[in-house]
Amino acid sequence: MEYDIRTSSENGSLRIFLSGRIDTSNAAAVEKELLDIIAADSAVPVFDMDTLEYISSAGLRVLMKIRKGSGEKLRIENTSQEVYEILETTGFTEIFDVSRKMREISVEGCKVIGQGFYGTVYRLDEETIVKVYQSGDCMPIIQKEKELARTALIAGVPTAISYDIVRVGDSYGSVFELLDSKTLNDLLIEQPERTDEIIKQYASFLRMVNERTVPEGRLKSAKQIYMSFLDVAAKYIDADLYERLKALLDEIPEQHTVIHGDAQMKNIMAGNGEPMLIDMETLCEGYPIFDLQSVYVTYFAFGEDEPANSMDFLGIPASTSERVWELFVGSYFGTDDPERIAKLRDKITVVGCIRFISLIDSIAEEQDDLFRLRISHTTKRLAELAERVDSLLFDK
Repeated sequence: MEYDIRTSSENGSLRIFLSGRIDTSNAAAVEKELLDIIAADSAVPVFDMDTLEYISSAGLRVLMKIRKGSGEKLRIENTSQEVYEILETTGFTEIFDVSRKMREISVEGCKVIGQGFYGTVYRLDEETIVKVYQSGDCMPIIQKEKELARTALIAGVPTAISYDIVRVGDSYGSVFELLDSKTLNDLLIEQPERTDEIIKQYASFLRMVNERTVPEGRLKSAKQIYMSFLDVAAKYIDADLYERLKALLDEIPEQHTVIHGDAQMKNIMAGNGEPMLIDMETLCEGYPIFDLQSVYVTYFAFGEDEPANSMDFLGIPASTSERVWELFVGSYFGTDDPERIAKLRDKITVVGCIRFISLIDSIAEEQDDLFRLRISHTTKRLAELAERVDSLLFDK
């Protein structure tokens, strides 16, 4: 029986492609060739079985020998349904990290409905969307995001969990079923007459999310994440202001409430009357102010010195973005008291400014005039707020 073995080394990884059939007639030859390949390369091997038609128990014993020699749970990728069933029946899916061959799709001509740090979300059809990841080496990110989505769902947060992973060109995508849902951002664009109603729905939904809790240790601490953002901001502020902001963050208690981390309206789908969160890569836990900063950053900070940003990124006029920031806080906290709203907005703005500086620092390829203007306005605002904000806790 014929077989073929090819290899590819990239970014410190060794990919071994197995083709044809592996059985008793050639298992010894396959074993020798594989052991020679692995001995010559220090990287942990990944087996790609995209074109492997069949593997017998003799071939499985070869894989087991390699597994014992490496001492690690090796990956087997792109198995056909037939090969996967062999591996599953023999228990190899418990011993190895096995994944089936993925179907290939194209997003050419598909509408972009969202964009996050790791990828772009496209609508495939009326019932499904796909999140395409920027990096070809993104499987750990995809698996982590699925785990985060499950954690949120168990906590009572409506969300979508991927039911399929697909190839999209040189990268991968997670497919979700959303039954003709639209984002709240889409609704703002299509139904401007409902702007205030949609903003209130946004605030009510995010408050519900921030009331859900997860078991200890399931999610990263938002507070610790923001301490790292403050360290980035330290490049642009003086030492006294840094220490003042650090003290304000230090006072915030650790808690196990759900924080999305990028809770803009592009990441909230509205279908059949029930909103749901998508794009869960930033999910963490902590005090709600770490989610409310998203409203300041998305609907105020990015557009302050670049009014066209709102239309370019969100597809809504700058006046609508301003209305979101104006109406959201009172709606979230259920108050019409102007004095209380002003105090709450100040607290949220402090955290939002820290996040905004870290964001523009990470995405600025060069420090152009817009970058310098944003830094100037944001650091000045932080200095002013630090003079009058005594606590970032909402009840103080």
